[in-house]
Amino acid sequence: MKIKTIATIALITAAVASYSHAKEWTGYTYSSVSTTAAVKGMNRIGERIATETNGDLTFKLHLGKTLQIQSSDITQAVGDGVVDYGADFFFSGNVPIARVLNLPMLIENDDEWRKAYAAIEPTLKAAFKQQGVELLGGYRYPKQTIFTTFEIKNLSDLAGHKIRVTSPEQGKFIETFGGSPITLSGSEVPTALERGVIEGVLTASAGGAKKWHEFLPNNYRFAVNYGNSMIIANSDMFADLSADQQAKLRAIVTEESETTSAEFLVAEETQMKSQQKAGMNIIMPATGDATMARKKLEPYWSAWAKENGPEYEKALASVLSAIGK
Repeated sequence: MKIKTIATIALITAAVASYSHAKEWTGYTYSSVSTTAAVKGMNRIGERIATETNGDLTFKLHLGKTLQIQSSDITQAVGDGVVDYGADFFFSGNVPIARVLNLPMLIENDDEWRKAYAAIEPTLKAAFKQQGVELLGGYRYPKQTIFTTFEIKNLSDLAGHKIRVTSPEQGKFIETFGGSPITLSGSEVPTALERGVIEGVLTASAGGAKKWHEFLPNNYRFAVNYGNSMIIANSDMFADLSADQQAKLRAIVTEESETTSAEFLVAEETQMKSQQKAGMNIIMPATGDATMARKKLEPYWSAWAKENGPEYEKALASVLSAIGK
């Protein structure tokens, strides 16, 4: 009896120790739709890390608007420990140097994106670290193109129209061609389109246009820039993981980031065809628009970096060198 009692106590002690060793991280994403490639990717990360750590690390992901965290505050919330990890598309307010990747006409295709991101990744990690955040990886949305309520055949048709943008850099693009950039949250877009507050948006077919296509009869397939989301973790929580757990988490995030980006490309093509079938006019870029736009925007890259300081100039230089511009 005594031996059985000791054995039972030992098993209970081992179970308690194992339970106390297990960690459950609370996460948050700006996306409120569980069926998007972004949320599916984040869920796969959680499932895989739980499996590969035998349940020692688990994730509980909360969708956008389910917690009292503004989309623009996710990086800050992670850094402050309000949540342990997150996916942040609106990180540029907290880590503005990352906006170098979003400069209009700077990065124009997938190959340039990969080279540019690799070149600036060390700078991004250091910048997020200053916010108390560990940058684990991130996924990229398809190119941001122009959706309008008015007829558009080339970039000059933007003149005099009000276009919703998500960054000052996109705003500069619209201003360059005579339009008026307006910043609105995603939830405000449908009403703004109905009331004529805005007459178009910069987004992707698999992004905002998936929700707002009924208000936007025209899509000019001109690539203005790319948008991306960062996958981040609280620095202290990440440091508290074992070296093996850290390595596994980084590897999983890297793999799932690539998968999510690829899924968005497939979704972009599917959504574009679906929108066209439903009556949206799909207009291919006019000959010469890309060359002309690049020439007009190129001086802005340097002016943007110079205005923000030497660190930004260095970041831009590293990207330009990587993509050969």
